[in-house]
Amino acid sequence: MDLTSIELSGSIIADVQVLDEEVRVRFEPAYLIKTMTGSDERTRWRQNIDLIFENGELLEGGTIDLPATCAGGDVGENIYTYRDMIPIPLESRGQAHCNLRVEGSPLCIQVQAEGVRLAREGMPRYIEHLRNS
Repeated sequence: MDLTSIELSGSIIADVQVLDEEVRVRFEPAYLIKTMTGSDERTRWRQNIDLIFENGELLEGGTIDLPATCAGGDVGENIYTYRDMIPIPLESRGQAHCNLRVEGSPLCIQVQAEGVRLAREGMPRYIEHLRNS
């Protein structure tokens, strides 16, 4: 099976918007890692992606200057917590949250919600081959 995930560390958080009860964390770009079945090698791609939290709230913790580089963090849905990555596809109802660290800031982007999903813009663009050494 082919696997694709967003690598949070290094992805660029371009914007965080609160619209009604929806919180959108925009990555421009997000860096994707693709692993192909039967191969030890992986590839890196880039794509603009929105991480959308439904019926959510942005927890206040201070102001972060955006765009900023993500330094990793957690994204959770129900009983699963994904550390430093987000699986693609992701769409879940129930408890959802994120705690994203930002390079150069002690502040984090924290969201609590009742659902989470990803919206991908356009097609991913190839960057490089990652060879295991």
